[in-house]
Amino acid sequence: MAHPAQVGFQDAASPLMEELLYFHDHALLILTLVSVFVLYIIIAMLSTKLYDSYTLDAQMIEIVWTALPAFILIMIALPSLRILYLMDEIDDPLLTVKAMGHQWYWSYEYTDFEDLQFDSYMIPTQDLLPGHFRLLEADHRMVVPTQTPIRLLISAEDVLHSWAVPSLGVKMDAVPGRLNQASLAIARPGVYYGQCSEICGANHSFMPIVVEAVPLKHFESWSYNMLQDT
Repeated sequence: MAHPAQVGFQDAASPLMEELLYFHDHALLILTLVSVFVLYIIIAMLSTKLYDSYTLDAQMIEIVWTALPAFILIMIALPSLRILYLMDEIDDPLLTVKAMGHQWYWSYEYTDFEDLQFDSYMIPTQDLLPGHFRLLEADHRMVVPTQTPIRLLISAEDVLHSWAVPSLGVKMDAVPGRLNQASLAIARPGVYYGQCSEICGANHSFMPIVVEAVPLKHFESWSYNMLQDT
């Protein structure tokens, strides 16, 4: 969960988000080194009379300023491609959840069960309980087991939406008529909040996403009770 005056990312709750944080730090380090080097060159140029023919026509300098940017791009591209493949990789998911975006709420369907589905609406401010977060709490949470590979199917019924939970490293567009998928594996129990990240209309800011991760035995009890209620 984010906190006031936070500068960095939220704490990672999934292996994928941990990889994204490592890549962010890696790219930020390269960016810092490049910025310092460019600043040094600018200061050196302003404080030196560059009339020497060796400086103006040096073949080695031309090779360096051509090869160095290419090397930097490779250092950024390789780990980036690795993470992209990890995001698309879904190995033997034990649970499949379908998230549908509507104007303006989410509906969830657990396709491994015969009749386990529900709508998730934002709780109005006047109905919030102590400990609830304004504009982020939903009446029905998406409950999933921890340390379990999950396939998340995402689509929309009306307009473009986007299912995004920063702590889990998931952000996938919900497109009408198209079924997108994302992988989800939550490392520890907790409640993780997100919001629709696509400007989908007047109530775009009032369709939160709440994911509650629980141990497998608690998920089995929850799913059994949900099926009994239906």
